[in-house]
This record gives sequence, C-alpha cells and structure tokens, in this order.
Amino acid sequence: MKKIILLECPTNLGLIKSPTIDEPGVKRLPDWMRFHHFHTLLAPKETHRLEAFPFAMHLDPITQVRNAEHIIQYAEQQSNSMVQHLHKDSFVLVLGGDCSVLIGSALALKKKGTFGLFFLDGHTDYTIPELSQTHGAAGMDLAIACGYGHEKLTNIQQLSPYLKEEHVYCVGNREYDDDYEKPILESNVHYYPLYKLRKETVPTVVHHFLSIVDQEELDGFFIHLDVDVLHDTIMPAVDCRQEDGLTYDELHEIVTTLVQHKRCFGLEITILDPDLDPDGVYTKAFINNIISCLQHINESEKSSY
Repeated sequence: MKKIILLECPTNLGLIKSPTIDEPGVKRLPDWMRFHHFHTLLAPKETHRLEAFPFAMHLDPITQVRNAEHIIQYAEQQSNSMVQHLHKDSFVLVLGGDCSVLIGSALALKKKGTFGLFFLDGHTDYTIPELSQTHGAAGMDLAIACGYGHEKLTNIQQLSPYLKEEHVYCVGNREYDDDYEKPILESNVHYYPLYKLRKETVPTVVHHFLSIVDQEELDGFFIHLDVDVLHDTIMPAVDCRQEDGLTYDELHEIVTTLVQHKRCFGLEITILDPDLDPDGVYTKAFINNIISCLQHINESEKSSY
C-alpha cells in the first residue's frame, strides 16, 4: 500500500507578468485547492510546503532565463524534500506553482536513479532562451530537465541530464508551429502532440511508455500534469489558452493507467491560476476528476504491460 506524500510548491518564478496582471496567481494554487477540499479528498499521509521566493522578472545575464538563481535554489530545496520520499511505498504529489517545479522534481529523480517521465502539457516546454519570447523557465522546463540549455540550469550539482530524452514521453502539445516544434522533433523525446495521440490512441501510447519503463528496467517514472493540456472549455484558468485539448475522459484513461503501475513514483500538477477561476467552477471539476484518477493508486500493482 503506497502512502501519499503531498508537497506544496507555490512558486511563480517561471512565469512573467501580463499587461493587466502584475503577478501570476498560480502561486495560490495549493491554498486554492485546499479551500476546495482537495487535501481532504486526497487524504495524504504527510503534507509539506516549500515557500517560494518573491515574484520577480530578473533576467539572468548568464543563462538569459528569468530568475535563474532563485529557480535553481528552489529546485535544490525541492529535490532535497522530495528525495527522502521517493520510494516504492510512497506516491509523491507535487502541487505547484508553475511548470518550473519540474526542474526540482527531475533533480530529485536523478538523485534516486534512472527515471522516466510522462509529460502531459499543452506545450512542449522544450526550447531555449534564444527561441523563447518570454525567457521564462516555465516554457523551458522539459528542455532543462533533459539537459538542453545552459549548464547552470541543466547541470545543477553536476547531475545533467536529470532525465534521458529516450525515457520521456511529451504528450498533448497543440501549439503546432514548425519553429516551436523543431527542437523536440530533433531530440530523442517520444513526441505525441494531441492529434498524434488521438491517431495512435491513448491506450497504445500509454502502453508503449510503460513497456519502455519495464524493458529498460527503469527505477520508476513520474507524471507531469500541466492543466493547460485539458480542453479550453473545461480548463480556461491558465496563462496561455489554446483551442481543443484533452477531455476529462481522456485524462482519466491516461492517469488511471499510469498510477496503477507499481513503478509510478508520483505526479505534479501545475499552472491552474485561481485568479482566472474566481468562482472555483473549473477548479472543483478538476479536483473531482483528478481525485477519481488518484483513487486507483493502490488498486492494482502491475509490473508489465
């Protein structure tokens, strides 16, 4: 029986302010989820919180990534907190925050061994500052985790790469632009934009990922869930909206299958902005659906597919 460990990481340092909002509200996500009874429904064995640095827009002159120094420090603190709970008898749920929390998660995974990542996101997050319009780490997190970018971020504690590209599945992107997709297409990441996921079918893609986990004898795997992977009509409370997206039925099929596998070590949730859902309508629907998925963590201890 796996015990659930909840780690709150309310950072927004990977994002930038908008013309109308001085600070992204995603830092309030853990408290917002608690207010809407997520913590009660999840019933974690332990809950920990890592307070974030104040929001800023500092452009680091070395990496050309905003707030790089504080993001690195936060990633180190996050990994130190996570690593003690990453084992076969626990399920670590990281509640962001923006997508830069993946850096800390990936760093923790590397400290424990060789891990895979099932990356669910409406964007690839696989770019470098030279190609970024914002220079925000939340748009580069997967690239950084895979060692693509400045070594100051990709080689924290000399552990680069935190994840091997061939052990990563990037699923759900719907920003279909040749220049944007070029870096990930030139990588060894298994890339399934939304249209390709639906063409190949969800069960097939998830099966292929889990087959790699088993055949490569990975120490385990982790799930990244940026809620902007969901359809815009059911999750508009994100900083970068796009048409289409996963339905809750599709999300349930993916996450439920993944968390049932005995080598699933956890999941992180990012980007839901309480300021963009003032009545909590979309948040409550999300909580109901993700809790439904997570209830399957201890349902089946499958080792191969």
